[in-house]
Amino acid sequence: MFVTRLISGIVLVIAAFVVLFFGGPVTGIAMMLLSIVGVFELCRVYKIEKHSPAVLAYIWTVLYYVALMLGNVRVEGFDLSTLAMPIMITYLLIILAFYVIKYPKYHDREIMAAFMAFFYVSVMLSYIYKIREMPNGGFFVVLCFICSWGNDTLAYCVGMLFGKHKMSPKLSPKKSVEGLIGGIVGAGLLGLIYSFFLKNYIEPTLYLPLKLFIICSLGAIPAVIGDLAASAIKRNNDIKDYGKLIPGHGGVLDRFDSMIFTAPIIYFLLEFIL
Repeated sequence: MFVTRLISGIVLVIAAFVVLFFGGPVTGIAMMLLSIVGVFELCRVYKIEKHSPAVLAYIWTVLYYVALMLGNVRVEGFDLSTLAMPIMITYLLIILAFYVIKYPKYHDREIMAAFMAFFYVSVMLSYIYKIREMPNGGFFVVLCFICSWGNDTLAYCVGMLFGKHKMSPKLSPKKSVEGLIGGIVGAGLLGLIYSFFLKNYIEPTLYLPLKLFIICSLGAIPAVIGDLAASAIKRNNDIKDYGKLIPGHGGVLDRFDSMIFTAPIIYFLLEFIL
């Protein structure tokens, strides 16, 4: 099991590097496909993955990412990227229309699950693509991995060494308050260390080490919430993993649960702090 997890982890890192290295449509399409799989995994939890609300979520995920990828295209002065919000609102209206027209075939729980799957997975995960498309985005997107995977690894190490106080005994008995603090501070320190590499490739930025320490520390907090939220959904529905796409790691939501929460926060922190 360990060898399988290690090999698939290495392959996953290499694939992520390649996808993010090229940026543009390569990153956009890759994130779109990951989002569709993630939406499918979450809809399957509620047993609606083959029903109309979920099918619409797949279609609207494609429309949403197409709008993002065509963000720089202007048609008679109209910026296509502005279609992203109308696409989200239209999806909600349409699945509610299905709810009304097909009543009582679908329950409100299923309709809300379908909308959450689109927003929680597709919209939130799209911020990885948005960060990649920022100036110097190829360097800044690394912060998502520092705040997600880096935080997770350091929290585990600190928790194993010093963990005494349970953070969430019922939801995640192995996580400790010490591990939580260690992961957050550790992610900040990784960001600070990364800044010394980064300053050689981007325009000089005042207090860059401090800024990246703050961004990565704050970005690690929603990573913890994302991890626990995904675990709570699994526990509520008595499932071990969301899928089997990544051997040894589970599905898209098992591996990217924390990054789904981290990416939007990193994006806005970069906008406001740098």
